[in-house]
Amino acid sequence: MPETAHDRDLALDFTKGVLIILVIVGHLIQYILYRNEGFWDSASFKWIYMFHMPLFMAISGYLSCRALTGKPFTKAICDRAMQLLLPMLFWCSLLETLKLTVFPRPAGAVDNVLQFLNDFAGAYWFVWAAFICFLLAKTVSIFNHSSSWVFLVSVILVVLAPLTFSIFPLIKYTYPFFCLGFAFAQSRERWTSIVRSQGPFSIMSASMVAMMCFLFWRNDTYVYNNLALVQDLQSAKNVLLMFLGSAAASAVMIEVLLRSWNIGRSNRVVRFIAAKLGPSTLVLYLIQSTVFRLMDSIQYGELWSPTTRAAAAAFLGAMIVAVALAVRWTVRDIPYLSQLMLGVPARSFVCRTISADK
Repeated sequence: MPETAHDRDLALDFTKGVLIILVIVGHLIQYILYRNEGFWDSASFKWIYMFHMPLFMAISGYLSCRALTGKPFTKAICDRAMQLLLPMLFWCSLLETLKLTVFPRPAGAVDNVLQFLNDFAGAYWFVWAAFICFLLAKTVSIFNHSSSWVFLVSVILVVLAPLTFSIFPLIKYTYPFFCLGFAFAQSRERWTSIVRSQGPFSIMSASMVAMMCFLFWRNDTYVYNNLALVQDLQSAKNVLLMFLGSAAASAVMIEVLLRSWNIGRSNRVVRFIAAKLGPSTLVLYLIQSTVFRLMDSIQYGELWSPTTRAAAAAFLGAMIVAVALAVRWTVRDIPYLSQLMLGVPARSFVCRTISADK
């Protein structure tokens, strides 16, 4: 059994902590190290974007198994909305307030509404994707939550849906990985025995596929550019390469990260990532999304040297982590604020509730 603390899986928390760091690093590459379209050709950017969001979504599906199979439909959806959408609404409101006060721009009412909707959906797209994937999976589970064929059909229908506006392509991209994580959680012993029986062969095969996909990965392989839409043979190749590369890279990285935890869990840095960053992934994602969307309104970095860009990226990344941890430490024991800003009930409130139940 994995090592746990307060009913949390520290191995998965370490994995989530590393993934949220990579999310921030990917945005730092995009917004600071490159100030133009050049970031698409960055090897580091390509490597990160091959697996970080698919693996994040697979872990989300894995951890959602109990809610998907054990809770009534209405309660499960309401609980997930309180966990994800409520804090997103708070940070989005903060984003729009800062944009209106610090970076006022004369615009009509229609433009302001469109800008708000764009920020509300686009800046926090992964939160929306996680919620909608959960909603879709919970709806499918009504018919038969134990049948993998039902989920496979739903994955095919979602992936082939000809929706290209707003964040729908991103949902099409992440939903298969959510269902894969959920399927693994349902039959963990069976899947674990399969992986162990294959041993190094399966990891070596996945590594070779991931490396080949990395070599052939181009701008049109990113879901942001191909929109997960199959129109002709070339677009079909791009979409297939995207899913295949993401699946292989995710399989390799989850193995690497779990082994890294097993080897280095006594290390202070490793335990800090597991104990502090892993449980803070939502607030870290929301704060970094707010910061980078605000940077779209600022002119900066045109004349910076590579050294200055690297220093600025390191400083901004450290500040995002520090602010997120400070926010979590400040409000985690305050009722309502903890739910509003972090998406979790206050610890003191939870402890009182458990004591009362006993």
